[in-house]
Amino acid sequence: MRFVNPIPFVRDIARSRAFYETRLGLRVLEDFGSFVLFETGFAIHDGSALEKTIWGEASATEQAYGRRNMLLYFEDQDIDAAFARIAPHVDLIHPVERQAWGQRVFRFYDPDGHAVEIGEPQIMGEAE
Repeated sequence: MRFVNPIPFVRDIARSRAFYETRLGLRVLEDFGSFVLFETGFAIHDGSALEKTIWGEASATEQAYGRRNMLLYFEDQDIDAAFARIAPHVDLIHPVERQAWGQRVFRFYDPDGHAVEIGEPQIMGEAE
């Protein structure tokens, strides 16, 4: 068995697709309407459609799917350029900060309130 990827539920698939394409620069590999798979293996799914598939019906709530209980992690070779490109367009959690393990990251919320982290690539075993 191997883990493939998480699939966040989203309220508006078009809005979320545009967000991940425009803000993070991800390229779409396949768009199935209610499910979008990006070249990196990251995917998003229309929440209402996925709720119906899994549980047989969609929830009546309009509450955001992001609940501060999961972090979507991405890397960028130039963390400062990524921050400059993304930060003005998102609800920022914090700017670029060096973490205890030496990596520089910044965090923000996507349109559904999912926490997203962008970090500089880190070679395992080489924390500063």
